[in-house]
Amino acid sequence: MTEFLASALAPYYMQIKFLHLVFAAMWLFSTSVAFRFFLFPIFLEWQKDPESIDKARLRNWAMERFDDGAILEHVAFPILLITGPLMMLAGGWSAEQGWFAMKMVMVVLVFLPIEILDYYLAHFTLNKERLRLAGDAEGYENAVHFHWWFLVVSSPIVMTTIPYTIYLVVVKPF
Repeated sequence: MTEFLASALAPYYMQIKFLHLVFAAMWLFSTSVAFRFFLFPIFLEWQKDPESIDKARLRNWAMERFDDGAILEHVAFPILLITGPLMMLAGGWSAEQGWFAMKMVMVVLVFLPIEILDYYLAHFTLNKERLRLAGDAEGYENAVHFHWWFLVVSSPIVMTTIPYTIYLVVVKPF
């Protein structure tokens, strides 16, 4: 069955790769730019004066827009999880190739756990807009703080591991 799929997909390798790269770029840039150039400076200003109602409102507005912007990222990631294995089959890759094994380690140990928590924070129980509309001020504040620390910890990891993963795929150093 695997051989059949590999031979059926092989002629479409470049199209699959194109889709994979487009959605990888969408995944990387949809929130990393927003975090670095919008959310991060707003949070720094709020932290200087956490009692300021105006700074808190701006912080909350930015966090809710960030959750909305994450929709692009959260559409792109599942498409990567589909096109990646298709490319693996079409390209004939396996864990015997060191660069590919390392890429899979990055996906399983770094990207999947971060994305699972990110989906939870942006769209499910800790969705800030939903908490605000429900009138749960304490839950809202806790969600904002938890999401902020998640972003502070995960963003540098993501911003270094994604380029490293791209390096592995392009250069295939081992």
